[in-house]
Amino acid sequence: MIGFCMTGSFCSFSKSLAVLEKLAEKYEILPIMSENAYSLDTKFGKAEEHINKVEDICKRQIVRTIPDAEPIGPSVVLDCLVVCPCTGNTLSKVALGITDTSATMAIKAQLRNCRPVLIALATNDGLSGSFPNVAKLMQRKNVFFVPFAQDSPFKKKNSIVCDFDKLQAALDAALEGEQLQPILAT
Repeated sequence: MIGFCMTGSFCSFSKSLAVLEKLAEKYEILPIMSENAYSLDTKFGKAEEHINKVEDICKRQIVRTIPDAEPIGPSVVLDCLVVCPCTGNTLSKVALGITDTSATMAIKAQLRNCRPVLIALATNDGLSGSFPNVAKLMQRKNVFFVPFAQDSPFKKKNSIVCDFDKLQAALDAALEGEQLQPILAT
């Protein structure tokens, strides 16, 4: 079973949902959403629409609270936990050991089991405030990244986003304990 955790990079939801649909054709999926991803309406869509789409694709309810995510450690064994999209906020919390959302609890629980976590970054501060935490997690065992690049280098110089088209290949590599290379997409 693959965990699929969505955090609040709302502008990336359409691409994340497209990836989720493809993964659901091949894997049983446990859907997880951070509290913000689950509850906030934005210009990119209403929360209820995203919830309905995710639950329809996965054929199960979304894990959306810390108590719901906690069993991932001791009793729900995931082959891999995909965090897509992963915000700089979530990434930084994981790097610093902060567990205060359903997303960070799921990630902590997965890493507790020495199981792979695949991060699909989508953050406006990836090359500034979050950059030290990107580097910190690149060194951590069982943490892998979908290759990423600057998404708008002249308008948003610090923004990075993963190459969603490489997520399946990155997942295949993570399941083998390997980082898909090159990590910097072009």
